[in-house]
Amino acid sequence: MTELTDRRRWLALYVLCLADLMIVLDSTIVNVALPSIRTDLGFSEASLAWVVNAYLLTFGGFLLLAGRLGDLFGQKRVFLFGIAEFTIASLLCGLSNSQTFLIVARAIQGLGAAVVSAIALSLIMILFTEPAERAKAMGMIGFVLSGGGAAGVLLGGTLTDLLSWHWIFLVNVPVGIAAVLLCRLLLPPDAAIKRGSLDVAGAITITASLMLAVYAIVNGNQKGWTSGQTLGMLGAAVVLLAAFIFIETRAATPLMPLGIWKIRNVASANITGALLAAAMFAWFFLSALYLQRVLGYSALEVGFAFLPGTILWGASSLLLSDKLVLRFGIKPPLIGGLALYLLALLLFARAPVDGNYFVDVLPGMLVLGIGGGITFNPILLAAMSGVQPSEAGLASGVVNTSFMFGGALGLAVLASAAASRTDSLSSSGHDPLAALNGGYHLAFMIGAAFAVAAIVVAAALIRAEMPAAMHGAEPVPAIEAE
Repeated sequence: MTELTDRRRWLALYVLCLADLMIVLDSTIVNVALPSIRTDLGFSEASLAWVVNAYLLTFGGFLLLAGRLGDLFGQKRVFLFGIAEFTIASLLCGLSNSQTFLIVARAIQGLGAAVVSAIALSLIMILFTEPAERAKAMGMIGFVLSGGGAAGVLLGGTLTDLLSWHWIFLVNVPVGIAAVLLCRLLLPPDAAIKRGSLDVAGAITITASLMLAVYAIVNGNQKGWTSGQTLGMLGAAVVLLAAFIFIETRAATPLMPLGIWKIRNVASANITGALLAAAMFAWFFLSALYLQRVLGYSALEVGFAFLPGTILWGASSLLLSDKLVLRFGIKPPLIGGLALYLLALLLFARAPVDGNYFVDVLPGMLVLGIGGGITFNPILLAAMSGVQPSEAGLASGVVNTSFMFGGALGLAVLASAAASRTDSLSSSGHDPLAALNGGYHLAFMIGAAFAVAAIVVAAALIRAEMPAAMHGAEPVPAIEAE
């Protein structure tokens, strides 16, 4: 492989990271601007949730289908469509002047986000087949996927305060245009693909199942977890999932070849990833709420509070994670990182009402920064290992779906537990801030339990060795501009 080709492969990785960063930032940058959006467009408390839910609905619902479309019609072609669609939708969101317009644009934006998220990992597996290079590349994408959320809080607060909420969407437009142009130049042409007919019945059932499940989860706290609507939607999602599995066992060209779940690391890594996401969401969202509602931080101050941990996260992800994987294999660094997650959550579970940032917040941030930096690399490698090149997009879509649903379900459980505990403490005469903090303490402990479960699954099921280059992968051709 020529030196020029090597240089372009790494440049392509940076562009993939940039595209993924847009998606990750969007998950938190919007939350900071919600109060301004509500005031400007006249949303009610209930309808405001749809600014987030419309995005999550299409994002979670189309992840699996998006990944498989990349396998069938070309990773580069579908990826470029996803970036372009997300960029156009971001422009529409930024120009929105009504509630309906913004909600519809957010739903369109979620579709593009699903495509970009589902295919980015498979493109990395195609670009980097050597174990050392792949570990380094996964370390970089892991940092973007995990550390970008904290950056979104800081950027969202800055743009909203200095300009307006419209700019949290408009900032994506020049970035998206640059990403499309650079991806066309740097990504290799799609290899010859033996295209099968799209499994329409499978696509409809799994997409509908995921969308119903997302809707039920994100509205569970508001509607009630035992309400007829929540239970009915979850039940319908399960029925559609069962129908999907039945269809896949009969389809000539299935959307999801079920044999992928027979790969031990793929199955166990996705379970671990879902539990990890639940623990990570517990830390990120609840620690932000603790800083804002208990300690009285502004949105911008919260962003700066996260900076030390984010910097350490980036340093350990870029400089340490790949070396640990190559030295010890997948399992030891994964378990070590999850143990640091557990320690950080336990540290936050003791943070007092009158907490001091340097004593009660920063230590947990730094511990989790190291843990987060070294954890994502091995879990992504495990989830993609042993997968045929023709199924890389599917495997990427599966692991993204696991993270998304693990995080959403975990956060819903934690929010319900925190609210219930806070109400109980308030009813028994506790000070409002003490009651609120008590609710957060319980939620952090539940998050710690998710981390323990992730450690158990990883220790028992994930194989320790560093996966070799993807089976059947061909050397990446010289990358020329199209």
